Amino acid sequence: MTQARPGPRERMVFSAAQLIRRHGVASTGMREVAAHADAPRGSLQHYFPGGKEQLVNEALAWAGRYAGKRIARFRAGLDEPTPSGLFAAMAAQWTDEYARDGFDAGCPVAAATVDCASRGDSTRTAAAAAFATWRAPLAVALTDMGVPAARAESLATLMISTLEGAILMARAERDTGPLTTAVRELGPLLDSAVRS
Repeated sequence: MTQARPGPRERMVFSAAQLIRRHGVASTGMREVAAHADAPRGSLQHYFPGGKEQLVNEALAWAGRYAGKRIARFRAGLDEPTPSGLFAAMAAQWTDEYARDGFDAGCPVAAATVDCASRGDSTRTAAAAAFATWRAPLAVALTDMGVPAARAESLATLMISTLEGAILMARAERDTGPLTTAVRELGPLLDSAVRS
């Protein structure tokens, strides 16, 4: 059974996230989003009466949900669930992408934060919410692996911020070394937080 193709609104939100992760917010135009989504240009105003800001904010919300859902998939793929293994799986998504497609794309939430944090309060708020949407299931996964609840959220923040920094460095250096280093160095710290 084939899955139904998403509607134009969903395709435009997805396309906006994909274009932002490659070009940033400032260089992603509404017409480009419509073309990438194979959606009629006239539908932009219909679905996004708040214009580009609304579309960007919805793309960030989508990215946060996507990242949050990936946590369960990464965890399910681990033979022995450990915090270090989970972080390694999170980083492997990026090392695999960079090996396959090159270093042209990063996290759309990080890109929007860099582009818009000082200009638009709603986009900054949307980026913060996207990170929170990603952090919450990560903290739950850590708790399920034996990390005390009092430390799980702070370690989830550490994991995401380390990963985001390694992604930026990998793109700048055109090398996955920062991701490999982050996994190697952060892994023992994460595992040491598990209750014995």
